[in-house]
Amino acid sequence: MVFAPYGERWRQLRRVCVAHLLSPRRVLGFRAAREQEVAALLDGVRATAAEDGAAVVNLSELLIAYSNAVISRATFGDAGGHGGGGAKLRKVFGEFEELLGTVPMAEMVPWLWPVDVLTGLERKARRTADEIDRLIERIVADHRRRRRCGTRRARDGEDDGRDFVDVLLDLSEAGEEIDGVQLDTVTIKATILDMLVAGTDTTYTLLEWAMAELLNHPAQMRKLQDEIRTAVGGIVTEDDLPRLPYLKAVIKETLRLHPPGPLLLPRETLEDTELHGYHVPARTRVVINAWAIGRDPATWERAEEFMPERFAATDGDGEAAEYHKMGVDFRFLPFGAGRRGCPGVGFAVPSVELALASLLHHFDWEVPGGGRATRTKQTSVVDMSEANGLSVRLKTALLLVAKPWQPR
Repeated sequence: MVFAPYGERWRQLRRVCVAHLLSPRRVLGFRAAREQEVAALLDGVRATAAEDGAAVVNLSELLIAYSNAVISRATFGDAGGHGGGGAKLRKVFGEFEELLGTVPMAEMVPWLWPVDVLTGLERKARRTADEIDRLIERIVADHRRRRRCGTRRARDGEDDGRDFVDVLLDLSEAGEEIDGVQLDTVTIKATILDMLVAGTDTTYTLLEWAMAELLNHPAQMRKLQDEIRTAVGGIVTEDDLPRLPYLKAVIKETLRLHPPGPLLLPRETLEDTELHGYHVPARTRVVINAWAIGRDPATWERAEEFMPERFAATDGDGEAAEYHKMGVDFRFLPFGAGRRGCPGVGFAVPSVELALASLLHHFDWEVPGGGRATRTKQTSVVDMSEANGLSVRLKTALLLVAKPWQPR
């Protein structure tokens, strides 16, 4: 679905994903899974800090495990229900993301395709594709095996707790085409992969950048922690999130400076177009630089600075702009816009907000060495160097000291 050309097939696959995984009803149904995985994330921080004599936590590893667990449970079912596939998928995600961000020589100059063979790019792509295919095939086969054992699957509309794979298999086994789209095994596996990659990488990357920016801006971190600790008595739940406006402002500012997909997804013109005096032929690939748009000094005051307060201001209706309104204002496009905009905003937001609020509520954070600067050219205590690819993440892992916080 993600890279499919616009047309009936794309529309129907998107409709299936939105209706059966990303709709408000389905997102609400995954609340217990999110809260359980956040609890596991906090336990992981406590356990790691206790085991390590220096009390240093590799937060990057814990965040990617959390992100993968949330989307895996929504897609595959309860933890452990996918036969260990989640852990193995995390292993190949790095290579997969790197390959998605690599331009093969054959795509630029077709007759130079042997270069991709000589450099090993072709072999690496085939190996990674085979590994992912085997893992997802095992997950689908496991679901089919359980279904043959007579486990009841309710019809659409019933609150049955079915995971996304079960929904896809229900639609496939009905034997009916969905407006011309047949959900065969290949289509099911490709759709699962879309959801896994999009749900894991973007959530993890956003949480990592948010923590890095807050560590580099202790005043904003203290302000956010004060908001959370004032509004929340014990454990952070999703009922507390609407009372945390500065948390939303921090996340939006992080999205402005560090959109998980800095170039969004590539588009293609359907017909010849004239744009600002330029002729753009039909079938031209169009790349939108959301990263540059979010840092444009002609649009944003102090564009390179981390200032969550800019999103705390209210709009014309007197209310802070919500996530679902992003994409209407073309100065700010972290989720894209239009028909190819990200349909998973509603799924991602509670996962990010709950995890970030919980980490800041239960722990005080600093870098090893008492927060001394690690770079000579600026005062940042966290190295903000970027690792390039389809998504842009921190080049080095977040190794932090976590100090449990207790209310006085």
